[in-house]
Amino acid sequence: QVQLVESGGGLVQPGGSLRLSCAASGTIFSSAAMGWYRQAPGKPRELVAYILSGGNTSYADSAKGRFTISRDNIKNTVYLQMNSLKPEDTAVYYCNIGVGRIGTMIPLYSWGQGTQVTVSS
Repeated sequence: QVQLVESGGGLVQPGGSLRLSCAASGTIFSSAAMGWYRQAPGKPRELVAYILSGGNTSYADSAKGRFTISRDNIKNTVYLQMNSLKPEDTAVYYCNIGVGRIGTMIPLYSWGQGTQVTVSS
């Protein structure tokens, strides 16, 4: 059983930064991909970024140049550094662990509670 606990969200002004963390507990293969998703009100959940075990990363177009994903395989933790935040980044952010495919990641585990990110002046 893998549990995912996200943290680091909050209220930030446009142009500001936040760093999200996701700690995973349970049996996790080091070869697994780790990723961040988000869901805004009334919209489907979308993949924001993911990172493969070897460190290769992939980002949604909306995140490119502003967000950076990283992972600590020893701590089973994935991070999302978000800079130059925009109001349209407002959403609940979730992490998951899964299988990387070309251009996407397939999540394998139940979603955690997520962490709310609100970008507003």
